[in-house]
Amino acid sequence: MATGVGGSETLIVTKRVSKQPQKIPVVVPEVNGVKYLVSTRGETEWVRNVRADADVQVSDRKYVASEIPVEQRGPVIAVYRPLAGKVVEGYWRQLPADADHPVFALTPKG
Repeated sequence: MATGVGGSETLIVTKRVSKQPQKIPVVVPEVNGVKYLVSTRGETEWVRNVRADADVQVSDRKYVASEIPVEQRGPVIAVYRPLAGKVVEGYWRQLPADADHPVFALTPKG
């Protein structure tokens, strides 16, 4: 997927209404051995889809996604932003607070 974000992977989630797969390019930071999904654009469709069905796939691995509390997002976002690069900085100017960016911990399935 041409996103301008180096090192991106493909997140596949199930859409809430149609139950069809939704594919999104994502950068997956790892903090203390845990991989995370970070929403640069805030409350997006993929975020609502993950909240409705926590079973997700990143590239070829299946995970269960668990949203983490706002007070735990800072360290993950700090690792994420340099990985994602300048392409995401505009989103942080528009949505500057950690609370604006849902973050999900990924637990491998099986």
